[in-house]
Amino acid sequence: MTGDGSDQVEPQQLALVPESTAPRKRVAKAKPALEAAPHLSVAQVAVDTGLSHLDRPFDYLVPTTLDELVVVGCRVKIRFAGRLVDGFVTDRVDGTEHEGKLAYIAKVVSSEPVLRRDVLELAQAVADRYAGTLGDVLRLAIPPRHARAEASVREAAAGELPDVDDAVWRTHTHGPEFLSSIRAGDSPRAWWGALPGQQPSRAVAQAVLAALHSGRGSIVCVPDVRDVARWDAVFTEVLGAGHHVVLTAASTPAARYAAFLAVSRGQVKVVLGTRAAAFAPVHDLGLVAMWDDGDDLYAEPRAPYPHAREVLLLRATASSSALLIGGYARTAEGQSLVESGWCTELVAGQTARRTAWPRLEVTDGSVAGSAPARLPQEVFRAVRAATGAVLMQVPRRGYRESLSCQACRHPARCTACQGPLVQTSASAPIACRWCATEVPSWSCDNCGGTKLRAPVVGQLRTAEEFARAFPDLPVVTSGGDTILDDVEPERVLVLATPGAEPHVQGGFDVVVLLDTWLMTGRDDIRVEEEAHRRWFNALALAGPGAIAIAVGDATMLQALVRSDPAGFAARELASRAETHLPPTARLATVDASDDVLAELAGRTWTPNTEVLGPVPVDPRDDQAGQRLILRAPRREGSQLAAGLKAAAAERSAAKQPALRVQVDPQSL
Repeated sequence: MTGDGSDQVEPQQLALVPESTAPRKRVAKAKPALEAAPHLSVAQVAVDTGLSHLDRPFDYLVPTTLDELVVVGCRVKIRFAGRLVDGFVTDRVDGTEHEGKLAYIAKVVSSEPVLRRDVLELAQAVADRYAGTLGDVLRLAIPPRHARAEASVREAAAGELPDVDDAVWRTHTHGPEFLSSIRAGDSPRAWWGALPGQQPSRAVAQAVLAALHSGRGSIVCVPDVRDVARWDAVFTEVLGAGHHVVLTAASTPAARYAAFLAVSRGQVKVVLGTRAAAFAPVHDLGLVAMWDDGDDLYAEPRAPYPHAREVLLLRATASSSALLIGGYARTAEGQSLVESGWCTELVAGQTARRTAWPRLEVTDGSVAGSAPARLPQEVFRAVRAATGAVLMQVPRRGYRESLSCQACRHPARCTACQGPLVQTSASAPIACRWCATEVPSWSCDNCGGTKLRAPVVGQLRTAEEFARAFPDLPVVTSGGDTILDDVEPERVLVLATPGAEPHVQGGFDVVVLLDTWLMTGRDDIRVEEEAHRRWFNALALAGPGAIAIAVGDATMLQALVRSDPAGFAARELASRAETHLPPTARLATVDASDDVLAELAGRTWTPNTEVLGPVPVDPRDDQAGQRLILRAPRREGSQLAAGLKAAAAERSAAKQPALRVQVDPQSL
């Protein structure tokens, strides 16, 4: 309007800039403030940080929205150092000792309680024993989650348990009493010396059946998946279908996690598997068992490098369960427990042992003072006379795995890298094992000779020689990438590397141990124990009345001649005690750079720790680093491991490269 009161409208100035037609930005609504659960509001979480100095549980608040989902043992996501990381809830409590402000749990991955308290305590004990972190052990103990397997429901096992049959144990002194004790709910501990001709899987299955009759579960560990498949069939026959599960890393992720959940939920009480099965969350554990504990497959190749035998020993002690560890051979660790009285031994009488084991003939291959032959006349005669399958154990796989000068015996080396020369087959060229450089024409740098000899012959070359010697006899090989599980009970010659020997129904007619000197030619603390274990395992495949021949030194093979694995183990343990080696002492290796090891060598670890080195990890590789060896009395083992753990935590806190620590390694 105008100022004089008229109704005329005063014109307005047009806008120079048009109004924006873009949509207005929405103001984000503030998230409602999280509230802590009214009861047990704090969750203690084992966080997978991978850092030694942070190897402890951390407290987090449980929001009311996740109160029912956050259960002890479940997987969660939490914020740690600004990022989401995985963790396991180890407990729920009402308060915290943390003085600052607690963060909330970000997410529940799954409310399935996969970490039981007893398994958590076992994992912590293993971490302390091997100077490792809890997170590393939990990665070994709990398989990765598989959502589809978690959502499935396993059908209840059908059928009643059959009665326990102790017939297979009657040849062993106190064997039936051992089974009766387990069935009565007791917890006997025994080291078992098995005999050839008696299925060890059936004997262990009867012990598991006795534990089931007492209302308790069992864990059984065998070396590899080939053994698992064979034992699985026997367990199904003895226990009935549905009473046990197989737990191995070779299974598919879904099958492995489904088997793990069946045990964790208490639907199945018996686990058969490889080394990872030692951590299985079996309810009411009454028996832990292991077959052939000296096999190097039981040593975990990932940090903190625990041995499955030690895991089971810790578990048997913590749960007061029965223990059964057996094999055809005996380790020094087993002999140590027997001599200390911690466990008894289940062995057959001398007459039964001599009857069950094949009679062994030892020859060095020489005749009337002549030079030793690799394939002696005794072997040829035994092979010709055999009416069934013949087994030959050859220490090395391949063709010609080592070459030297025919004239002066000087090792043949590559001119490019000084690596050893080998030949992989009859048609393959001579080449370097390290750099693969082919050598079409070779001459000895010591004497100038041009002819090569093979001091070490593999199974393929041996098979070639025997195929020419016995043209009417089928020859098959087992080893490397091609391993036979079984062969038909017919006249056939099987050449196998140690550990790859197949089974034959009724056993082999002839068992030959070739080149036994090669088995003990390595520099290692367990070389003789490992060689005898493999020899005894091969001889155990012989059938009733079979012939056995060993090519080597009779003095070194006396334990085989006398069928006395326990006697050998006693001598081996005495030798370890003299040299202060495990199991009579604790030994730890630390791999790091020179300057780091120099500082560690100057520390006081325990009152009686010996510091050896540093020495090169691999003398052939300058980049492999250095190694420090620490040796302490067994009673100071826990203190030594704690010191190593503290040293690793110091470097982790200072953001320095980690140490590689191994306690009681399988080899040096």
